[in-house]
Amino acid sequence: MGLTSSHDTDAEPGRAAIRFRNPAVFWLGILACTVGVLLHLPMYLSARQMGYRMAGMTPDPAMLAGMAAIVAGLAMAAYALIPPGRKDMSERPRISALGDAPITRSHVGLLIVMGVAVTIDVMKPTTLAFIAPGISREYGLRSALNPHGHPPEALLPLAGIAGTVIGSLIWGSLADRIGRRASILLAGLLFTTTAICGAMPGFSWNLLMCFLMGLGAGGMLPITFTLLAETVPTRHRGWLMVLIGGNLTAAYAITSWLSGTLIPHYSWRIMWLIGLPTGLLVILLNRWIPESPRFLLGAGRTGEAKAIMDRYGARIVAVSGVPSQEAASGGYRRLFGPGYAGPTIALILLGLGVGLMTYGFQLWLPSNLEQIGFTEVGSSQILRDSALLGLPLNILTAFAYGFWSSKKTVIALAGLSTIALVGLALAGRQLTGDRLALYGLLAIPLWAMGSIVAVLGAYSSEIYPTHNRARGSGIAAGASKAGGVAIIALVAMSLAPPSLATTALIGAVPLGIAAVAVSIAGVETRQQSLEEIIETVLPQPSVAGTRRTGP
Repeated sequence: MGLTSSHDTDAEPGRAAIRFRNPAVFWLGILACTVGVLLHLPMYLSARQMGYRMAGMTPDPAMLAGMAAIVAGLAMAAYALIPPGRKDMSERPRISALGDAPITRSHVGLLIVMGVAVTIDVMKPTTLAFIAPGISREYGLRSALNPHGHPPEALLPLAGIAGTVIGSLIWGSLADRIGRRASILLAGLLFTTTAICGAMPGFSWNLLMCFLMGLGAGGMLPITFTLLAETVPTRHRGWLMVLIGGNLTAAYAITSWLSGTLIPHYSWRIMWLIGLPTGLLVILLNRWIPESPRFLLGAGRTGEAKAIMDRYGARIVAVSGVPSQEAASGGYRRLFGPGYAGPTIALILLGLGVGLMTYGFQLWLPSNLEQIGFTEVGSSQILRDSALLGLPLNILTAFAYGFWSSKKTVIALAGLSTIALVGLALAGRQLTGDRLALYGLLAIPLWAMGSIVAVLGAYSSEIYPTHNRARGSGIAAGASKAGGVAIIALVAMSLAPPSLATTALIGAVPLGIAAVAVSIAGVETRQQSLEEIIETVLPQPSVAGTRRTGP
């Protein structure tokens, strides 16, 4: 697995080791967590004759033992992965990787693995929309279909999305400290353990597990984009990152398919329980994920960085006579310092806009469609088909971002989304009898949601220096979820459930504002090395005339 203790120096050729305090403790933690999840299944299976309704049941001894095993396992894994203290990356010499390296088999393998990881990650919060009707019925929650229930259904997505906001910030800082690859392992472990949400008998326990699920899901996406930005050659970086990020649409289609197939037989709970195999898959795939060579160079692990660059058909060159742009102090405060404040604020506004669209519009789509006359299964099928219609457009978005203009692509996506959402708000119930118009208007925002999140992740991972890159990606990802927290909190406190027209307009208005903000403060990143982009954001006249190469 390419694992070493904290005293080892270089990893096996071509792959950097994860530095553990004690690898055995980490794997014992993984085992304890897996066993802990499995101990929750007997109680779930015992409720089969009741349609897997577990509301009001008392946790059995096996479930309680499983909870204890999970807590112990998480503590062991975290202890083994997170080293004491931290290294100062700011004093390392400035080094750049050549940007004209070809796409190799290793790149293709990395892209496939990261694509799978992103899909699994996005399926977590996306599942909230599809379990909402079932969980609302089981616990008698207030929802669009049950306006007199209590407490509000919106508390569940509120807990989950709040977790993703905090997780994005925590994992952004963590990835800049312990490495991209080790952080992915921790996120995968949380995916595995929070599968027990599907076996929780009480609604309050569901809220807690959903929050913890959000912590892991919120961190995976920014780490993925950060790692890709630091590994993929310059000329291919933009479009490939957006293409991978476009798996958001695929994740939505897969989740809707699983929902329509599994929920009628195993209840809404099965959508959480499948987190066990998918979380373990993320941990297994870590074997084929390299550490970022830029992170390794900053941490002084030059031998491992060179081995990885050799594997990916590139080489490392030192840029002499150039003052390091990365010598500034790190932390989130740096993202609002000179040069970065404008782009950071623009990214936050864009994140808030897409978050309001995603969680003010997409989250309630299944319930809204049922509200205007469609069945639960029919709603899942409509959303699946609409998402599939938008899949080919992801390729167009990727090439526009990589070869036309990253900045203009962001603005165009926000504008198209605004138009489609306004159309949905105006059409309303008239769409019930016009499937073609319904599919068309749904396909655009469902595609654009995934594409905007993809370009937001790619964009935010390109404009910050190495020692703050994961934090920059994390704050952008956190903003996209913070918009969701805001709108879900408002719905939870409201007496009236949101209608299709209301949720559509809630997404349309902020996206229009975000498009203007990006047009003013955004920077162009197309076909530029990470060093060149940083100089655009934070000009350094002293580097003029210095020959440089891209990553």
